[in-house]
Amino acid sequence: MSKSIIIVDDHVLFGQSLKGLVDSFDGYRIKAVYKNGKELQDNLRKMDLRPDLILLDVRMPVMDGLQTMQWLKQEFPKQKAMALTMEDDEEILLKMLSFGCRGYLLKDIDPDKFKKALDSVTDTGYYIDKEVMEELERKERAKEQFTDREIEFLKYVCTEMTYKEIAAEMNLSPKTIDGYRESLFVKLDIKSRVGLAVYAIKNNYCTI
Repeated sequence: MSKSIIIVDDHVLFGQSLKGLVDSFDGYRIKAVYKNGKELQDNLRKMDLRPDLILLDVRMPVMDGLQTMQWLKQEFPKQKAMALTMEDDEEILLKMLSFGCRGYLLKDIDPDKFKKALDSVTDTGYYIDKEVMEELERKERAKEQFTDREIEFLKYVCTEMTYKEIAAEMNLSPKTIDGYRESLFVKLDIKSRVGLAVYAIKNNYCTI
């Protein structure tokens, strides 16, 4: 049985081209194409059988990807969704992850890699590059080196909270939080908050 996908993208030509690409993949079919989150919202409630995956643009009129992802998390928390966007922005990626997004792809992705991403999200629940997966497996072994406070810090990394807000939540100074962040960067060989967030989610330090 084919896996069903809904596309939500305000660029009609891109949406239709993407539909043609996905329909050409064995085992997949496009269930619907909508121009914004509001159209998805209006129609998803009416469906007896929801799609296996929603492909979601970030920048859209009426109801954008962030608002749509937040709504999905509240109303349909088990619904799988993956961003497909031109927005290569760390802050947006963190927000999408915190709202339950299962993957984040740029629109210039190679079709073969895109197919692998679809397979990964529909089969295992998330998508991370093979190279990143290998790094995460190596970093899995670094968990034994974590302090209790570093583990607590990891739980907040994938939220929308700023480092200053995390410090207040943990009753610590921002300087101490900076120390935890830098320590984890070194232990995990990670250079960004996004990398820490992906690691925290992959290893169940925080949930999406």
